Amino acid sequence: MNAIITSAVCGVIMMFSSVFVENKKTYRHIAAVLLLLLLAVNVADTYGIRLFHIDTKGMLLFDRFGYFFNSIAIASTLIYVVLTGRDIEKVGTYTAEYFVLIFFVLCGVTILSSYNTLLMLFLGIEILSIPLYILTGADKRNLKSNEAALKYFLMGSFSTGIMLMGITLIYGATGTFDIYVTPKETITGQPAIVYSLLESAGLILMMISIGFKVSAAPFHFWTPDVYDGSPGVFTSFMATIVKAAGFIAFIKLFDARADASGVEANAFTGVDWKMLFAILIVSTLLIGNITAVFQQSVKRMMAYSSIAQAGFMLFALFSLNDVAKEGLLLYAAAYSLASIGIFAIMVKMKDHTFEGYNGLSKTQPVLAATNTIFLLSLAGIPLTAGFFAKYYMLASVMKTSGYLWLVIVGVVFAAVSVYYYFRVIQAMYFKDGEATITEEVSKGFKVGIIVLAGLIILFGILPQSLLQWFYF
Repeated sequence: MNAIITSAVCGVIMMFSSVFVENKKTYRHIAAVLLLLLLAVNVADTYGIRLFHIDTKGMLLFDRFGYFFNSIAIASTLIYVVLTGRDIEKVGTYTAEYFVLIFFVLCGVTILSSYNTLLMLFLGIEILSIPLYILTGADKRNLKSNEAALKYFLMGSFSTGIMLMGITLIYGATGTFDIYVTPKETITGQPAIVYSLLESAGLILMMISIGFKVSAAPFHFWTPDVYDGSPGVFTSFMATIVKAAGFIAFIKLFDARADASGVEANAFTGVDWKMLFAILIVSTLLIGNITAVFQQSVKRMMAYSSIAQAGFMLFALFSLNDVAKEGLLLYAAAYSLASIGIFAIMVKMKDHTFEGYNGLSKTQPVLAATNTIFLLSLAGIPLTAGFFAKYYMLASVMKTSGYLWLVIVGVVFAAVSVYYYFRVIQAMYFKDGEATITEEVSKGFKVGIIVLAGLIILFGILPQSLLQWFYF
């Protein structure tokens, strides 16, 4: 509860700061201080120090999994603001309002990590989504940004309608908005979850709607245009913290149905849930990776890469075990840190095509070296956080008997992703050219990007240095 209320209050403070503060540089400093405060109150809440005691009537359920994800999301946002705060100032004239919207997005994120009813799930997703529609169209002088905002808003509204229909069907079948399902006794006398046709249809609609939010195929078609058209500094935020929050919402919804009786919710009206998720995973990995191979723009390649990364995060939804939950938290941290670093460097590049990176190692060796580490992490190369993130996802499936083929598919597509990530590395180190930076790179930015790369290597060598906070 600390994080939900504090993030909303921080947004209001940022809103009023635009009235009393005129210096744009001050806004990012205020935002950084407020993010530190938000992180502190969330950590305090994790260890039982409640600033707010509110009876939510069971609509919110706070647990260590949600608290830890909140800490990852807030810390990643803090790093994002510190690294890209100067670039946010250049998007438009409403700098303070951009930070306001980011805090409101975090409010939605914290609700999604603790919702206990379908109503709170809906509110969390809408609180998270509406500010993003505005951030996407923040660059009003750019027609691509306007187009991206309109497309995102229309498709987001459509997916919201699908979600509401799903919630309606589930409520009609169960008579409650509670996400937990009461076990029913089967013919064998063993407890199991038996879905009615109405509830099954509602869950499918919910899966489609949340699949849209996390860019899972075949609900991904909005992603490349929206990511490519929106200002790059906001694309990194959309593709990292926001996407990870969608997966937390996803896993909480279906994990509730698995934990209610201690058995897996694996069948409804003759259809296997796991096979349905397996098809979703394979299609997402296939479309994301294969399409990314043929892109000529690094920014658009990263958009399709985010779809492929969503395919790997779906492994957690497929497995729904302890390894999957640990892996999802590590994946959220690894993917967020690496993508924030890549986009922070990309924003400073004049040309976002692969050719635009030619010879970057000669003109900006620090940016080229750190960018290489970020790309290696996304590719899942050992000694980076991305390696263990992918390992945990595949290991969670290995604990589920009978799906070895799905692990093999994941490994194959991880190998495919190496190709398009290494294209950027090849351009930076092995191709002639003069990569152009739009502005002088400050020493502070270089220090920040080096620290970020160091964290990725640290979590790649010692993943438990992050995960131990989940238990202690």
